[in-house]
Amino acid sequence: MAEDSTPVSATGEPSLRAPVTAADVLEWLEQAAEAARSGELDAPALIDLLGQLRQASTACANASDWALLAAREAGASLRQIAPVFGKGYVRAPAARLEKLHREVLSSEQFLELMRRRMGNR
Repeated sequence: MAEDSTPVSATGEPSLRAPVTAADVLEWLEQAAEAARSGELDAPALIDLLGQLRQASTACANASDWALLAAREAGASLRQIAPVFGKGYVRAPAARLEKLHREVLSSEQFLELMRRRMGNR
């Protein structure tokens, strides 16, 4: 890592990290579970959290789709991408790309689609 703690790629260029990690979610979940057990969170508060989490889940899925498209545009092969899907074969990312390509052809088009959808809320 660079001195300012900015992550760097193998080429030495700054790289981005996901805005949330599995460890972040687990830590939050443990705190939320304790709050629920202690009665600090009632049913309406938990339902509100559920709605927030569903929206966040959709946002993460959209970010994942964008990254898949961008990785392919950057030259990544399906074999390189497949392990991220938890599979040793390329069917999972290939199927996802096929589905995405029914709506958009590039990561930039996907981003524009997301912007339009956010504007329609």
